[in-house]
Amino acid sequence: MRADRLKTLHAVLAETNDRLTTNEPAGAKVWPSGFRALDMALAGGFRSGELVLLGSRPGLGKTTFALQAARNLVRSDSTVVFFSFEHDNHSLLERLILLEAGEIAGSSAVRLPEVRQAFDGARSSAQMMAERLVGTAGGAEAVEALEGYSERLNLYQSSGAETTIGAMRRVIESIRQRTGQTPFVIVDYLQRVQGVAPPKEGHRAAAVSEDDRITEVVEGLKDMSVELAVPVLALVAVDKSGLVAATRTRVQDLRGSSALAHEADVVLILNNKFDVVARHHLMYNANKAEQFHNWVVMSIEKNRNGVDGVDLEFRKRFDQFRFDVGGGRVQEELIDGRIFVN
Repeated sequence: MRADRLKTLHAVLAETNDRLTTNEPAGAKVWPSGFRALDMALAGGFRSGELVLLGSRPGLGKTTFALQAARNLVRSDSTVVFFSFEHDNHSLLERLILLEAGEIAGSSAVRLPEVRQAFDGARSSAQMMAERLVGTAGGAEAVEALEGYSERLNLYQSSGAETTIGAMRRVIESIRQRTGQTPFVIVDYLQRVQGVAPPKEGHRAAAVSEDDRITEVVEGLKDMSVELAVPVLALVAVDKSGLVAATRTRVQDLRGSSALAHEADVVLILNNKFDVVARHHLMYNANKAEQFHNWVVMSIEKNRNGVDGVDLEFRKRFDQFRFDVGGGRVQEELIDGRIFVN
């Protein structure tokens, strides 16, 4: 047993007072996501030692939200490590360029085909990315913005066969040693994490069910968040029940949901707004109903340290791989399922 695991309340209080006398924060550090309505609902943002899960059906912006939150954090001088199982580093770079360009130039910003052309070495004599995007709306300025925080955003190309919780711990510790900062941790996505150390060459892995593996992973992420005092935002895929059209995805629809719901401190669920508003909002105002396709509803389904049952909405700007960060509370009535209405 580690000697520092057992402490009297007197010792904890003394440590707290010692930190306060030197103007150090005594409690959990708060990490604002940059999404104002969400940060307000979470009493400031994500907290060190917390495991936050973000789930939805495919295509509703889990990676977009996570990468935009990472960008917001590093712009405010925090350090982030992004464990990506789904996207290579250049795909993430493309998304960040488009995100920044969208923030700079709005609806006229450079589009994905132009950015991808800039990656093609044969299409320009310019040697630097910013030079290749000169003349596009916000492109060169976006690259300059990225350069301003690029040292604080760490991308880890992850593998479902090799990236274990232990490997993540070692990466986090190496960033701490190199930068002196504790990084915000993003995992894209949880079900791809290797549950146990891969077998040695020539040995067969023991058979483990999918539910048992996910339970091991989510417990490992929670332990890591507490022991290293880091916030962990893990993206989560849904089970078949969460793929039914025109129904509302809930926490029970997450793959491996019993363990996920138990271990997580915060559970966020994304739904397409058009799919979850009550029928009367669609029937009597067709123009407004059509606009619901442009919004997602982010529901705080669990919040161990604050309010839950909160439904927020954010406008999608998926052509620029971002959301509008303002958002707000959903005003319309939401339901769990309905007959689809065009």
